[in-house]
Amino acid sequence: MPSAPQVPAPDDYRTWLSASTAHDAFRLINGAADGHPGNYVERLGDWLLWESEESHVGPMPEFVAALADAHHARGVYHKSRFRHVRGKDTESSSPRLVAGDPAPDRFEIRENGASFELSFNEGYSYGLFLDQRENRRRLLQREFCDGLDNLDDDKDSPVLLNTFSYTCGFSVCAAKSGFTVISLDLSRKYLDWGRRNFERNEIDPDAHDFIYGDAFDWCRRLAKKGRRFDVIILDPPTFSKSKKGVFRAEKDYGDLVRAVVPMLVRRGLILASTNAARLTRHEFEAALGVAVRECGREIVHEEFIGQPFDFPVSLDEPAYLKTVWMRLN
Repeated sequence: MPSAPQVPAPDDYRTWLSASTAHDAFRLINGAADGHPGNYVERLGDWLLWESEESHVGPMPEFVAALADAHHARGVYHKSRFRHVRGKDTESSSPRLVAGDPAPDRFEIRENGASFELSFNEGYSYGLFLDQRENRRRLLQREFCDGLDNLDDDKDSPVLLNTFSYTCGFSVCAAKSGFTVISLDLSRKYLDWGRRNFERNEIDPDAHDFIYGDAFDWCRRLAKKGRRFDVIILDPPTFSKSKKGVFRAEKDYGDLVRAVVPMLVRRGLILASTNAARLTRHEFEAALGVAVRECGREIVHEEFIGQPFDFPVSLDEPAYLKTVWMRLN
């Protein structure tokens, strides 16, 4: 019997990331799983971002200062981990410089050889979710499902739909690997940010589509027009609100799947992901299966992907991210 693959220790994986010229953005401290409950530190290019569950006053903790020295950080920013971000203005929710030099209004990081624009001046989220690194890599390298044949390489330009696209991280990786991409989001600001990410990677944004509007509304429109996609990305926020209604991942994810399945080609792929902590893996996978069957389709292969190794988990720091790659007949 072959031996089980060795899972790298978080610090070994971080050392590998730090030494690689393809990466300069990853998590250094993941709360209690790394011995620092309530504290989270990320390297973002030449800067560190430290999050804590308490407001920061006074000098940085020693472990943050030590990380800043070890990674030759030009500066350190801090932000409080708000349980409820909605309703907070941009200035109060943006990270605050606590040591060193300020970052430019917009700066660049590298991940898997791709480049992405970040900003500490745009509110709570700085422009990229590092915990999706592995899924973006799969798009870049077209390694979608372990042990399963991938898309037809003879197809000139497979088409991908990225719903809730945010700053188009998934879209960039898909476009770099040869997809024609439609990026859909409720924010014009983030779609413009996504266009800049395309340009940073020397991809012509005009060769792809960026659609502003409600995901459910546009999925109905695209389905009615007979649009078909080889890959569909579903990575919605846990909660979102538009003029069309409210979306809550815990109870509405199945509706999202039902909205997109009619547009998926036979043998096409869906990436379904959520960070809804209260939704268990079992509940999530069950909801996906029910929705697919209700559309008259069958899941012929699925693969569950957890958090990357720089986001370790423990009893006191349980996993929150759940991703399923599904191929449908």
